[in-house]
Amino acid sequence: MQELISEGATTVLLGGTGPDGLAVLRFRPSIWTAGLECYLAELYVVPAHRGRGLGRALLETAIELTRERGADYMDLNTREDDVIARALYESLGFSNREGKPAGPVNYYYERTL
Repeated sequence: MQELISEGATTVLLGGTGPDGLAVLRFRPSIWTAGLECYLAELYVVPAHRGRGLGRALLETAIELTRERGADYMDLNTREDDVIARALYESLGFSNREGKPAGPVNYYYERTL
C-alpha cells in the first residue's frame, strides 16, 4: 500500500480513532473527459462502529477530495445483498443505472487472471 500511495495514484482516508474505517481511492486519467476518474476501491468500517455515520463521513470526504484532485467521475462496486452500503451510495447520488433513473442496469464483471 505504501508503494501505491507514494506513486500518487492511490489515496487512503482514515476515520475514527482506531482507525475505525477507511476509504481507498484509485485515480486514473479519463478516456471520456479531460479530468480524472476515481475508483473507490474500498470503503470499510469496523463492524462495531457501523451505523454511526463514519462510512458516510468517509465517503463524503472522498467525494470532496476527488473533486479537488480534478476528477469528474467516481465509480465503485458492491454486492447485491449489501443493501446498507447500496442505500448509502444511492443517498449520495450514486446510481447503478445508465442515464439515470430509468436506464439499463449497469453490471460489474471480474475475472481472476
